[in-house]
Amino acid sequence: MARRRNNNRRRRRGRFVFLYKLLSILVICGVIIAALTLFFRVDSVEIQGNQRYTVDEIRKESGVETGDNLFLLNKYRIANNLLNELPYIEKVRISRHLPDQLVIHVTECTTVLAVIQNGSAWLVSPSGKIVEQTTVSDVSQYAVIDGFQMLSPSVASSLAMETALSNRHDSLLALLDALEKSSMLEQVNAIHLSDASILTMDYAGRFTVEFTYGADYAYKLQNLQAVIGKLESNETGTINLRVDGKANFIPGK
Repeated sequence: MARRRNNNRRRRRGRFVFLYKLLSILVICGVIIAALTLFFRVDSVEIQGNQRYTVDEIRKESGVETGDNLFLLNKYRIANNLLNELPYIEKVRISRHLPDQLVIHVTECTTVLAVIQNGSAWLVSPSGKIVEQTTVSDVSQYAVIDGFQMLSPSVASSLAMETALSNRHDSLLALLDALEKSSMLEQVNAIHLSDASILTMDYAGRFTVEFTYGADYAYKLQNLQAVIGKLESNETGTINLRVDGKANFIPGK
């Protein structure tokens, strides 16, 4: 009997120790939450990387207000606000600098191409984001992408094509990405997707460049640069890059 009573007392003490530890943890968490809520509030917002949009525009569309709790701010909501309301912004990075500063770094699209459809011109970033709708008469300075129909285009949405053209869609975005990373995008005059087997690009006002869909475009652009580097500055023609490891230049007439 004495042994049973001792075991019961030990069990009760064990329960009390557990409850005490749990209560202590809850109190500590409450103190931390209260401290974060009361003391870490937004006093300044620093905007970085902007060129097209002003600091005031970005600050307004972010939805961040002075006095907002620094830790309770929803960074994903802030980023989505900026991406949707300021379409030329393509990437947003947000960081907290204690005790009271929020830093918003944006990456803006600097080079766009035009897709003309149903009497309107849609400006598209290299990542495939539609950044603006304008008139056809205003796109003479932009490279044009043609040979397909966009599905339900709208500003701040992604360029979409019908499922049957998924290979052309993916190849277009891969080519644009490679062109941008190679700093060659500004030399593009047009990109044509009308042919089911050949992706064609008008380049530098002198060349028609032929690719296959789904190619390694970073590698193909290196070949293109190598071919152009061997030509005279007044030469024009077609550069066939459809065969791996081989480039064929056909002089223009």
